[in-house]
Amino acid sequence: MNRRFALFGYLVAGVAIAGAAAVAWIASPEAAVARLALLADDPVRFGVALLALTAVRPLLAWPTTLLAVAVGFGYGWVGVPLGVALLVATAVVPYRLARAGRVRVRGASRTADRLCDAGERLATAAGGLRAVAATRLLPLPSDAVSVGAGAAGIRPRPFLLGTAVGELPWVIVGVAVGVSLDRLAAGDLSAVDPTVLVAMAGTGALLLAGPLYRTLVREEPATTA
Repeated sequence: MNRRFALFGYLVAGVAIAGAAAVAWIASPEAAVARLALLADDPVRFGVALLALTAVRPLLAWPTTLLAVAVGFGYGWVGVPLGVALLVATAVVPYRLARAGRVRVRGASRTADRLCDAGERLATAAGGLRAVAATRLLPLPSDAVSVGAGAAGIRPRPFLLGTAVGELPWVIVGVAVGVSLDRLAAGDLSAVDPTVLVAMAGTGALLLAGPLYRTLVREEPATTA
């Protein structure tokens, strides 16, 4: 009897995993936005759908800016604070997983140790909040930044505050796109000025330049000794 229950449990788990894989394979960010558009007339249902999308987004590896676009489409510019909150929330899962896995990875390989050490040195030189905020201004995948922060051992509070600060410009860009979806559909691609993206990347690079230099200078004597 116990064996039958165990086999049944494995079967259910297998079906669930296969179903999740099928959803990840078939679904696309564009399809998700299209479905959200159907709920835009009902703010409450739209908000519930956004929360659900925020929860599953890390599993599907969708871009976080998709959430900001959806917020802009449903709530307009008043949704900017909500967009920031959603982007912070969706970054917690990969950060937590990386922070927990950091303890297990330590000592497993020399490469893993070096990567963790490099991240810790940069976080120490820049400060956790500054490191996270500046890195998020760069055109890097948000989940990669979250994983890097977790692997570097950055504490939760600086991570959350740095994520909010660094993601705010991206939320504004995403909301601008969401508000202007009608113009985009009509072929007007002027919703986002590329100069804004360049300015954001430049600001992030400037914020990290000093800590990176100090980290490299600090490593130089140890390397040449």
